[in-house]
Amino acid sequence: MLSSTLLCFLLFLPLSEEPDELTVKPEQDVTLGCRALSDGPVTLLEWNRRDLKDEGYVFFYRNQRAYEKYQHPRYRGRVELRDPEMMHGDVSVVLKNVSINDTGTYDCRVIITGGNESRKLINLTVTDSDPTSGQEVEHPRLVVGVSVAVGLVIVIVLLSSVLCFIIYKRRNSPTNNPSYKAPADEST
Repeated sequence: MLSSTLLCFLLFLPLSEEPDELTVKPEQDVTLGCRALSDGPVTLLEWNRRDLKDEGYVFFYRNQRAYEKYQHPRYRGRVELRDPEMMHGDVSVVLKNVSINDTGTYDCRVIITGGNESRKLINLTVTDSDPTSGQEVEHPRLVVGVSVAVGLVIVIVLLSSVLCFIIYKRRNSPTNNPSYKAPADEST
């Protein structure tokens, strides 16, 4: 029973930070999704591409404005915030007119007032083969949903096991045994 409880607990631990996988066709616009941990004002937002990090940003925002001068030349004029107001911590960017050269791992780093920092990785693949739509990857939600469903199944199995044990004990108690004879009443 302890191992089942431990397994149930482990299912609800945060999943390791694996990059989202996103595949699109050339010439599409693609949203690279990212959110701040909370809904405070954004102090700093950096979108990098791992292999181009030292050559400039994909997108850079500080002091309540974006700075194109810090962008890698390949991304100037092609990247914008999906929501310029960054409501509800949405710091996603739209990359316009993607090409094969945009394939890579993108790193979102956002810091809000108070110093809370969050990060997100996205592996973007631009290919002519049959890709998924050019929208945000939804598979992390699927992973969480499956984890919750598995957790519920485990809880149901555990509760069923306990119920079956209780029924078994009651049916096999001495008072339900036909050969059982109650002790004589000594008060008479």
